[in-house]
Amino acid sequence: MQKLPRTFYDRDTIVVARELLGKFLVRKSRGIRRVGKIVETEAYLGPHDLAAHSARGLTERTKIMFGPPGFAYVYFIYGMYFCMNVVTEREGHASAVLLRAIEPVKNIEGRTCGPGLLCRAIEIDRELNGHDLLSDDFFITEPDEAESFSIIKRPRIGVDYAKHWAKRHLRFYIKGNPFVSRR
Repeated sequence: MQKLPRTFYDRDTIVVARELLGKFLVRKSRGIRRVGKIVETEAYLGPHDLAAHSARGLTERTKIMFGPPGFAYVYFIYGMYFCMNVVTEREGHASAVLLRAIEPVKNIEGRTCGPGLLCRAIEIDRELNGHDLLSDDFFITEPDEAESFSIIKRPRIGVDYAKHWAKRHLRFYIKGNPFVSRR
């Protein structure tokens, strides 16, 4: 498996969100290597996108989003779940891709169909906020063999507060995959 290079993340966020589908998320901890195939993502396009955390500007919480591409932006929601985003585009742009669901490939137990469940199953928490995705213990790779699939576009989930941005088709998933969080 070959890690995705920094240049993969330093591109248009929508392109990255679509092209992350089918890639493998790898987390090594306590001697265990957990692997999941990314099957659902959402694009957050920067401070002008009212659904993006960066719409509120640079804060202690969002500073990772404003940093260079290829880093993990991990945050806590609802007092119970961590969610993971991949920072995209140039430093200062503050855009990212939320990983919404993975298909278990190796050493993953529990549900993975939703960003909080995904993080729980693969052991992603606040410790990984700001983690370089080119590291040896937490990264995204190309699969050994490319898979052909169709991509479905839908509005993002849980962003009704974002006015016209709530209806934009910025959620992408692999058609027919049983691990997608919502059809």
